[in-house]
Amino acid sequence: MSEHGFASADALHSALAKSIAHRLQDGIKARGRATLVVSGGSTPRPLFAQLATAKIPWEHVTILLADERWVPTGHSASNETMVRKNLLQGQAAAARFLSLIPDLSNEASNLREVCDQLDQLGTFDVVILGMGGDRHTASLFPCAAEINEGLSTSNAALITHPRTAPHTRISLSRQRLEDCHWGAVHIVGKEKLEVAYRAMTISEAAEAPIAVFLSPRGQFQLWHAP
Repeated sequence: MSEHGFASADALHSALAKSIAHRLQDGIKARGRATLVVSGGSTPRPLFAQLATAKIPWEHVTILLADERWVPTGHSASNETMVRKNLLQGQAAAARFLSLIPDLSNEASNLREVCDQLDQLGTFDVVILGMGGDRHTASLFPCAAEINEGLSTSNAALITHPRTAPHTRISLSRQRLEDCHWGAVHIVGKEKLEVAYRAMTISEAAEAPIAVFLSPRGQFQLWHAP
């Protein structure tokens, strides 16, 4: 794991947006298309605002989320709604968005459809993960009964039920998230950074899911600012 620290959040977001855009451009040149996996929450909103102005051929980019809450689009807790408002704007409005909840009415059929779509995408070009204060990433929560499944399954996605957070979730699995050309864990704030550092000292993966992506042998980089 390599680490990139910045003196301010603005500097972090500017540099990370440029790196993401560069790698998407490389993917388009090499394969004619590129895929970008992003995370929800409030932390990436300034990053999305910067990234949306990148002058790349967004029509050849597919954007999807690492996880989603089981709520309708337009709900205040919907990651998809946040991404549409903050990233799929300006230049980036031309990108294709792949929803993780095409069928809100049926978990099983929705999961099958999403897994089929994910299997067709191939290796992701870029995956940007966040982290919660409980050391979860995507919707791989230490408190969820499905945590060991999420960390070990070969399936592309799974349904999770965190006990300490609202809403059922759909999450990409560890294996699917790690199937990428380049990945970063995006953290803003000293307290969260300390949580990430502590997580890397915990040997039990189910207790610190974020640590599996920040292992010494992993391809994910740690990008952070106070």
